[in-house]
Amino acid sequence: MSTKPVTPTPAMREPTNFNTRRMKLDQFRRATMNNLITGLAILSTVVVITPLLLILGYLIYKGASSLNFAFFTQIPKPVGEDGGGMANSIVGSGVILSLASLMGIPVGIAAGVYLAEFGRGKVLADAVRFTADVLNGVPSIVMGISIYSLIVMQQKHFSAFAGGVALAIMMVPTITRTTEEMLMTVPHAIREAALGLGVPKWRTAISVSLRTASPGIITGCMLAFARVAGETAPLLFTAFGNQFWSLSLTQPIAALPLQIYIYATGPYDEWHRLAWAGSLVLIMLIMVSVTLVRIFANRGVLKGGS
Repeated sequence: MSTKPVTPTPAMREPTNFNTRRMKLDQFRRATMNNLITGLAILSTVVVITPLLLILGYLIYKGASSLNFAFFTQIPKPVGEDGGGMANSIVGSGVILSLASLMGIPVGIAAGVYLAEFGRGKVLADAVRFTADVLNGVPSIVMGISIYSLIVMQQKHFSAFAGGVALAIMMVPTITRTTEEMLMTVPHAIREAALGLGVPKWRTAISVSLRTASPGIITGCMLAFARVAGETAPLLFTAFGNQFWSLSLTQPIAALPLQIYIYATGPYDEWHRLAWAGSLVLIMLIMVSVTLVRIFANRGVLKGGS
């Protein structure tokens, strides 16, 4: 039997050349599509980041020069006097946001746990989900008027408590829906393993599902906190504002968004200067809060040190 190699004829080479050209064409098409999608992703990222950088840069340009020690330690000066600060507004915003977080975060997380772990297929769960979606779209000024009618008119005075309730209600829908979505991403095998070991369902939901989804839930809480931190309309009808120091939950209290609104719409250049400085401080407080929570969450501090 002859072992002489067969010399490929032009007819035999043609399919090989065709396959080679086809492979190169496919590689070129994949590389082009990959570069196109990568370019669109980078462009989208730039579009998202650019407004934040522009706003932050403009706030630094307008407000950084007005930040000094007096701004963080003094209350507003009387009309016509220069200087002063927004110390009472910064502390007042901290009080109202802390009160709103204490009321809104537990309620929102509990509602989300119910929707994801106990209420699947139930009419009550559908009603809660629908209510949360509708509540999430209610304008903030409508929320302020509602709390004004329900609390302020009943108490016959504005208060920090009423402001905290208004912001807490605005936080609940975002936290509820985020908690539900994050719990739905937890694999069922984890729940079944816990139930198979005899762990009660309520404890599985809290110790296993909630713990596994905690980074996403924390992110939802941060989004809700950041949303209400700059709200002004609800506080106009509830907290009302205060030119002096006040930490009482039953009295009108100063808040940074309110003070910025009053100063920005006022006729004095000194007020405008302080309004820009207050806006910069408000943005920085939100960014620092979100960054700290993310750092703690990534290190497992808020997950029990796991």
